[in-house]
Amino acid sequence: MSSTAHPAIDLSFRSYRDIGAPNRHDFVQLVLPVYGQLQLDIDGRQGKIDAQRGVVIAASTWHAQHSQVANHSIILDVGAAAVARGGWQRLLEGPYTAIGPGARKLIEYLGLMAQQQALTPAVIHGWTPLLLDTLLLPGPQARSRLAALMVRVQAEPGLPWSTASMARFANLSISRLHALFREEMDTSPHAWLQQQRVARACDLLATSDASIAEIALATGFSEQSALTRAMRDSIDATPAAYRRQSRETPSKTQ
Repeated sequence: MSSTAHPAIDLSFRSYRDIGAPNRHDFVQLVLPVYGQLQLDIDGRQGKIDAQRGVVIAASTWHAQHSQVANHSIILDVGAAAVARGGWQRLLEGPYTAIGPGARKLIEYLGLMAQQQALTPAVIHGWTPLLLDTLLLPGPQARSRLAALMVRVQAEPGLPWSTASMARFANLSISRLHALFREEMDTSPHAWLQQQRVARACDLLATSDASIAEIALATGFSEQSALTRAMRDSIDATPAAYRRQSRETPSKTQ
């Protein structure tokens, strides 16, 4: 499984067993174990990686890897354009790098998403920059935190999100979160959250047989009337009217 996270960076998951022939490639490669261990030979230097230690393989460097135990790793292939943006020199001098608690949590989360077959391009796009920030920088950049937050909320808009809880998730102050949403989305955190909840409610109204009250609660609204008000404000339709229209439209085109 492999998906492009953003230009010049590709994320995939791999497991290794027997010793393979040495190889090299024209991009930097990060190997970050989700679980298990790998033995590596990098230009004749022997080493091991595990849950606490990853490796950064420089472009054009001969390397081989193998393992005698079950293992699964995130592989990040990073092109020259992304490396040129800075922050890589320390890692490339390694080549082994410690995986701190923040990066460990992100690796485990991405591994869980892959196991559940929920690793969509949106998830990869939102979480890969944050993972790189935790490895390259003293702390993740605010915009990377915002991207990860948005992916998380879009995945489960029905959770009891508030502006305060979103700020805590992104490790930002409420004022900084407001500023980022204005800069990036031209809206407020609360308004954006309402949009995500209405969008999920519309999807459920069109595709499920759950009652409107059940859909309201599942998408984060306190009651059916709250969903009705939000949909009227957002798309000028009630839940019942939207459900009826969404189910009538296909039959008219048949």
